[in-house]
Amino acid sequence: MAGIASNPQRPPRYQRNSPSRPRSEAKRSRIIDAAMLHFAEHGYHAARVGDIADGLGIAKGSIFQHFGSKDGLFFEVYKRAVRTFSRYLDVPPAIRHAGFFEILRFWLAGTEHMLHEDWVPYRIALLGNYGTDLVLKREINRFLMTEDPYGTVALVRFGLERGELRSDIDVEMIVSIIDWMMERFQDALLTAELDPGLFHSRGELPEKKEARIRQFLDVLRRAIGAPQGAAQQSQAAS
Repeated sequence: MAGIASNPQRPPRYQRNSPSRPRSEAKRSRIIDAAMLHFAEHGYHAARVGDIADGLGIAKGSIFQHFGSKDGLFFEVYKRAVRTFSRYLDVPPAIRHAGFFEILRFWLAGTEHMLHEDWVPYRIALLGNYGTDLVLKREINRFLMTEDPYGTVALVRFGLERGELRSDIDVEMIVSIIDWMMERFQDALLTAELDPGLFHSRGELPEKKEARIRQFLDVLRRAIGAPQGAAQQSQAAS
């Protein structure tokens, strides 16, 4: 079955980062660049390390020497892809001043940008989230938790400092809720364009999209938002 490790008793080989010479690092970077495009075009399971090597004019064994395995190569590709995305707090000053939920609205409203302007890294992110084996997915989850590439922790602390979020919920729980719900909802917003065959028409009207975003944020606010009076008092005090 796709997405399930064929041999869960044998974890994939990951080449741990170690000091390397400039030429070796440049070659490693070229492999990652080529592999990112190859994985984005073919998907994880259909991608072939041999084809990536042929395209670069190098031996397949050279790729395994740098990354240990196909899983190890994809893991490095995934990390580079998600590191290209902006962090939540990288917004215009006016949006930041408007607060936590307006920051989320800003990124949700610009979701289609990920498809049109950042198609390759976004495709890699989708593959990492939904199209890899369970063992590799565990490595990806560990990376997301330890590095926090989207800056979710900083965003949540920002919301808490402004009094916009409930203080009776563990910070890690709020971070997890944001990561889970934002990821799934952004994917839902793009479903019509990623696979128009699922719908009778391509895309959706802007007003319908805005209504969906508004409803999503309302649900999120009810779940993790501070009572309105408390939030207003905290913002007035600051």
